[in-house]
Amino acid sequence: MKLQLLLALIGAIALEVSSFTFNPLQGHTSLSLAQGNRGKTTQLYGWDGEDDDDDFDYRPSSINVLGTPMIPCCTNVANSGIGTGFYRNGYCSTGDTDVGRHTVCIRVTDDFLNFSEEAGNDLRTPNEDYVFPGLRDGDIWCLCAQRWAQAFNEGRAPKIFLQSTHEKTLDYVPLDLLMSYAIDKRESHEILNRLNEERAKLDRLF
Repeated sequence: MKLQLLLALIGAIALEVSSFTFNPLQGHTSLSLAQGNRGKTTQLYGWDGEDDDDDFDYRPSSINVLGTPMIPCCTNVANSGIGTGFYRNGYCSTGDTDVGRHTVCIRVTDDFLNFSEEAGNDLRTPNEDYVFPGLRDGDIWCLCAQRWAQAFNEGRAPKIFLQSTHEKTLDYVPLDLLMSYAIDKRESHEILNRLNEERAKLDRLF
C-alpha cells in the first residue's frame, strides 16, 4: 500500500502542469501584464564567461524555475511563423551552444526595447540571418538571463512567465525576485504549494 501511494505521489509531482489557458499559436495571451517594479536595490550579475555544465536539455521536457516541465513560451512570435527560444522551437530551453542562456520568457515592453537598444542590441529590427522576426510591445520572447538581470539593475526589466522560464535562470536570478515579476504569479504559487504538499506527504512516509 505504501509503495502504491509513493508511486502515485511521485507521478503527481512529475505530471504537475499549469492551470491557465495557453494558445499555442499566439503564446501567452490569456494573462494581463502588471506594471513593472522599479527602485530595487538588489544588484544582479550576468554570465561570467564560465560554463559549468555543457549538456543542458533543450527538449520540450526541460524543467522550469518551479521544478516542473516547461510549457511553451511562444511558438508564433507576432504571427511571423517563428518560434521563440535559442532553438526557435517555442521553448526557452538552453544547451551547450547557447552561451547567452536565452532562458527567460518575457512579455516585451517598449521601455525594455529602448533599454536593449541603448545597450547596443536592437530587438525591433528583423534579421533573417538569425531567423529573428523583430519585436514590439506585447510580444512574447525568450530573453538572455544576463540581459534580464542588467535590465533589472536599471529598473527596466520586463515581466515574465515563470512556467516557461528555464531552471538555468536561477543561476543568475533568485526565485523570489523572479516571482515578483511573474505574470503567472498566482498559478506559480499554486504549483509550488501543491509540490510542497506532495513532498510533505513523501516525507511522512519515511
